[in-house]
Amino acid sequence: MIRFLQQDNKLVKILFGVIIGAAVISMVVYLVPGLMDATSGGSTEGVYATVHTPGVWGRLFGESTPVKTEDVTRLAERELQQQHYPEALMRQLLPYMMGRAGQVMVQRAILKQEADRLHLQVSDADLVRYLQTGPLAEYLFPNGKYIGDDGYINFIQMAVGQDVSRSEFESQVKEDLEIQRLEALITDGVTVSDKTVAGVYQVQGTKVKFDYAVVSAEDLKKTIDPTDAELQEFYKQNAARYTNVIPETRKIEYVAFDAAKIPGGKPAVSDADVQAYYTAHQAEYKTEEEVKTRHILINAPTGSDAKTDADAKAKAQDVLKQLQAGGNFAELAKKYSDDKQSAVNGGEIPLMATAGLDPAYAKAAMALNPGQTSGLVKSAFGYHIIQTEQKQPAGVKPLAEVKDSIVQVLQQQKLGAAEQAFAQQLATEAKKNGLEKTAAAHGLHAVTTDYVGKDGAIGGLSDASSLLGQAFATDKGAAPATVSTGDGYAIFQVVDVKAAHTPDFAEYKSHILDDFRDQKVPLLVQQETTKLGDRAKALNDLKKAAAELKVPVKSSDLVGEDGQVPDLGSMSGPAAVAFSLAKGAISAPINAGQTGVVLTVTDKQQPTQDEIAQHMDQTREQLLSVQRDEVFRVFLGDLSEKYQKGGGIRMTKQAAAPGGTPAGS
Repeated sequence: MIRFLQQDNKLVKILFGVIIGAAVISMVVYLVPGLMDATSGGSTEGVYATVHTPGVWGRLFGESTPVKTEDVTRLAERELQQQHYPEALMRQLLPYMMGRAGQVMVQRAILKQEADRLHLQVSDADLVRYLQTGPLAEYLFPNGKYIGDDGYINFIQMAVGQDVSRSEFESQVKEDLEIQRLEALITDGVTVSDKTVAGVYQVQGTKVKFDYAVVSAEDLKKTIDPTDAELQEFYKQNAARYTNVIPETRKIEYVAFDAAKIPGGKPAVSDADVQAYYTAHQAEYKTEEEVKTRHILINAPTGSDAKTDADAKAKAQDVLKQLQAGGNFAELAKKYSDDKQSAVNGGEIPLMATAGLDPAYAKAAMALNPGQTSGLVKSAFGYHIIQTEQKQPAGVKPLAEVKDSIVQVLQQQKLGAAEQAFAQQLATEAKKNGLEKTAAAHGLHAVTTDYVGKDGAIGGLSDASSLLGQAFATDKGAAPATVSTGDGYAIFQVVDVKAAHTPDFAEYKSHILDDFRDQKVPLLVQQETTKLGDRAKALNDLKKAAAELKVPVKSSDLVGEDGQVPDLGSMSGPAAVAFSLAKGAISAPINAGQTGVVLTVTDKQQPTQDEIAQHMDQTREQLLSVQRDEVFRVFLGDLSEKYQKGGGIRMTKQAAAPGGTPAGS
C-alpha cells in the first residue's frame, strides 16, 4: 500500500498509538446503555454482530458491516493487557471486557457507515500522505527514507499484534481517519466566546499558598489497640474474608543447568550447515530494486479538476524548458517544487525501494540511466520531472554478507536442541535414580525449596515463573519433568503440597489486627479532622487549634491547579477548594485519602490581564476539545439509538453468550 513520495504536510503530530488505540479510548467515552440488548438468535461463524442501515429498506438493500469476533477479542485482550492485570484475573475479566469491546466495535461500524453516507471515505492517496507525514512517519520513514516492506510488516506486528496483517492495519488506519473526518464535520461549528475563555483561565491561572494541618491515618492507626476479645469477635464476623486466605504452597526439588553445563560444550556450526540454511532461506535475503532520484513536483493530485491539472502541467512544462536550456536541477527544485521536504535538498529523495514509490514515478525513474533527466511524468500526486542518480537492481545478498548472522541463528538452534536433549536425559535418569543421584553423576546440584507460592521466587533462578507454573499443575510425587528457565533448563519434582487453608486466630492475629485497624481508621480520621476544623473556626486560628490537638501544621508553596502538595496530592482534586477560599479563610475538613486536612489560605494571586491574553489560545483549545467531545458524544448517542430502534444492529449467538464471549468458548 505504501507508495512513498515526500509531501509537505502541516498536520499536527499526535502521540504514537492514538490512531490504533482510538477504539480502546472510545470504550471509556462513548458507551451507550442498551446498545447491545437486541440479538438475532442466529449464529454466523466468526461474526460477533452485523450493522446495517436502519429500517426495512436498509435491512434489505442498505450497506451491511460485519463485526468480527476476532477483532472484538483482540480489542478486549489488548485493553486488559494495558492494565497489566495478572493472567488469572485477565481470564476472569475477559467476558466482561468482551461485552464492552463488542459495543465499541459496533459503534465504530455505525460511525463508519455514517461517514460513508456523507462521502468522507479516505482514499489510498490520503493514506499514503498520512503515513508519510503523520505521527507514524518517524517510524516508517525515519529521516525521510522508507524502512522497507519487511520493516513495515515488523512494525505492524510489534505495534499492533502478530496476528494483524498489513492490509488489516491499513484498513484500520483508513477507518480511523474517516471517523476523524466525521467527527471534524460534526463538531466544526463548536465555538467558545472570549469571555468564557478569559473566565476559565481566571480560575486556572489562580495560585494560592496556604497552611494546612494534617491528620494522619498511619498515626491514628497506631492508637487503635483492641483487646483479643475484640479481635476474635472481628475474626468471627469476617469469617468469609479469611476463608482459605492462606494460599496453597509447594515444596519443590529441582536441578538446574545452563549452556555451560552441557556435555561436550556448545555445538559447532559447520560451513555445510550455513550453506544449507542459506539455500533454504533465500527469500529472507532478497534485496529490493532501489533507486536514488531528484525530482521537481507540481501538485495536481488524482481527482483534480481539468483547469487545475492543465495549469500544473503548463507550469511543469515551463520548468522542464528551463532545465533543457541549461538550468540547475537543484536550484529549480528549491524554487518550484511543491514537495517542500525534498525541495530544500535540491529535490533529492534518498536511495529507497521502488516498491515504496508511486508506480508511475518508479517506472520512469528506473527507465533512466544515472545522470539522465525525464520529461514530464504524471503520478497520483501531480507532474514530476525526475533525475535518476543511482539504481540498484533486485537480487539476493551474497552468503559472505550474511554468514555471521546465520551462524548465530544456527548456534542458538543447536544450543537449544542440545539443552532440551540434555534436560530430557536428566529427567529419564532421575526417574530411575532420583534427582540427587542424577545431579551428582553430572556434576550438578539438587536443590529443595521451602514451601513456596505460585507467584513466589526461587533463589538461584533468574526467572522461576515457568517452573512454578508447571509445578503447580503437577501432582505431588509425579515423575520428574523438564521446564525452560530462560537461561537454561530445570528438572523438577513436587515433594509436598500444603493446600490453601483458613488460618486459626493465633496464626493470623497480626493480619487480623491490621484489618481491624484499616476498618476503623477512616471513621477516626473523619472524626479527628472534623474536630480540628470545628476548633479552628471557633478560634479563627488553624495553628492554635492544631497545637491544642497535637496535629502538625505544614505550609505549601505558591501553587496552581496543576500543582502537587505533600499529604494533599493534586490541587485539581479535593484540595481545589483552596482556590475558592478568600485569603485568611479556613476550609471545611478535606478527605485526602490517607490523611484528613484543614487548610487556611495565606496568599492568593490571580492572573493579570496580560497573562490571560497570553493563554487565550491554549485555553480556548482546551475548552473546544471538551465541547467537541461532548457534541460528538451526543451525536453518537443519538445515532446509536437510531440504529438500535431501526433494527440496524443484529447480534449473533456469539455475542449473546455471558459477557459477550463466543458461545462455547
